[in-house]
Amino acid sequence: MNTRLRPLALALMLGSAALLGACAHAPGPSATATLLPTTGNAAVGVVTFQMVDDRVLVKGKVRGLKPNQDHGFHAHEKGDCSSGDGMSTGGHFNPTGKPHGSPLGDHHAGDMPAITADANGVADFEFMLSGVTIGSGPTDLVGHGLIVHASQDDYATQPTGNSGARIACGVIKQDPH
Repeated sequence: MNTRLRPLALALMLGSAALLGACAHAPGPSATATLLPTTGNAAVGVVTFQMVDDRVLVKGKVRGLKPNQDHGFHAHEKGDCSSGDGMSTGGHFNPTGKPHGSPLGDHHAGDMPAITADANGVADFEFMLSGVTIGSGPTDLVGHGLIVHASQDDYATQPTGNSGARIACGVIKQDPH
């Protein structure tokens, strides 16, 4: 090969490898939930969900929480926030019939890590979920309720985790393509 072409060939190969690597982790369908407070509460926020390979990236910011406290955070069966207390969302989203538990072990599809409020009552979070999807399949989060609870989830009490009242409610809606 011509010595002048070697740097160009190398750059093209590296560029192609980078492009292929980017395609392997290209984001898939996405969804958003806008959280509004239940009666007597102040928690509000926005949470986004993005398919990345076979997992879902969850990012959000919730304000109006009890400062310096963990709050239970779950996807629920029904995308219905019409009741003042959030109970219209039903129980935890559980299409696979698993017990309630930590997202690190056996758990409902709707069981998520707790969100932690800072000293100002703001939780800013990002985490990956396995075992759920956005836009297709029986574990699709789209159309389900999203609830923030008043207390921390103990990840043991069945079927809810004993995480207290529902203080914010939203519906997970697929984003337009």
